[in-house]
Amino acid sequence: MQFGIDRLLAEPELRAPLQGKRVALLAHPASVTADLTHSLDALVAAGVNISAVFGPQHGVRGDLQDNMMESPDFVDPQYGVPVFSLYGEVRRPTDASMATFDVLLVDLQDVGCRIYTFVTTLLYVLEAAARHGKAVWVLDRPNPAGRPVEGLTLLQGWESFVGAGPMPMRHGMTLGELGHWFIAHYDLDVEYRVIAMQGWEPEAGPGFGWPAERPWINPSPNAANVNMARAYAGTVMLEGTMLSEGRGTTRPLELFGAPDLDARAVIAEMQRLAPEWLAGCSLRDMWFQPTFHKHVGQLCAGVFVHAEGPAYDHAAFRPWRVQALGFKAIRTLYPDYALWRDFPYEYVFDKLAIDVINGGPGLRLWVDDAAATPADLDALTLPDEAAWIAARQPHLLY
Repeated sequence: MQFGIDRLLAEPELRAPLQGKRVALLAHPASVTADLTHSLDALVAAGVNISAVFGPQHGVRGDLQDNMMESPDFVDPQYGVPVFSLYGEVRRPTDASMATFDVLLVDLQDVGCRIYTFVTTLLYVLEAAARHGKAVWVLDRPNPAGRPVEGLTLLQGWESFVGAGPMPMRHGMTLGELGHWFIAHYDLDVEYRVIAMQGWEPEAGPGFGWPAERPWINPSPNAANVNMARAYAGTVMLEGTMLSEGRGTTRPLELFGAPDLDARAVIAEMQRLAPEWLAGCSLRDMWFQPTFHKHVGQLCAGVFVHAEGPAYDHAAFRPWRVQALGFKAIRTLYPDYALWRDFPYEYVFDKLAIDVINGGPGLRLWVDDAAATPADLDALTLPDEAAWIAARQPHLLY
């Protein structure tokens, strides 16, 4: 198969409209061609007039580990073009940076989750392009989490840098498709083009979204493999809690735990409460000691989420419910557990982090209500999921 960047380089007729234009590239370390050449180098070698580069959260170089760590602007040492950070002093492109190009190529590897900030960055550059009369092309890449949809819809008024619009946590679209949805939903007047992939089969195993012939490259420092991408729509909620999500270990965002938990008891309670929510994956109790971040240096009891191996069922696996069930089990076993993180998250200072992540308080209220059952959360969530599946349908390209 071919990603968007590969087709743009292989088919001169696709590049023809870029002749005589100043072209900017929005990229990160996973922006590579099939032979692992970085897209910036490949485009320059192909004769594209690169006039500027933009970097999303974690930077063009992918060097910054945590959230709320900002990247500076700099000048690319090899090509002498400006590199503008969209996660530094600004989150949206400035007027000055928009003046440096005519066409912006977006070549970002997403992981298929609303909270992954490359989704919001795409919206922000589309809005800026509409204001400035610039063109945006998305060089499309796979959604490694595939097509499944899961989670509550972000509520109006809860928009943030981790919530670009009313979609569920797991959206099941590519960035190219999401661009079409953003333009329709927000009624943007912008010249937009997707260089589509060729041969992407999101429902086919063994990758179910990620092609087996392509090596995985971290799109952000803690996105280490396909298992993380599959689990992330659930494990990302741990960023809104006092539980460790495994930062400071070699398998971040594939596990959860804390020093004061009994992991085996948590798994047993999850199985008691809603065994049907655990379909398609395996849970394993384990131990870990973070070298930085939450519970640094402390021995933690943890639960590892395996969305891989013979027990993995792509259609059945529901990571958002798996993690929600983990919270519910902890709340049941330890009613007074200090579960919810109470410090700022992604520069939102007046709301709990778990609510910012979920685009509303619904998940937290369900966890904290001792009388609320898994069926109650399904009753809230299933209509949202069905509505999104219908809303996205006109914009699917594959």
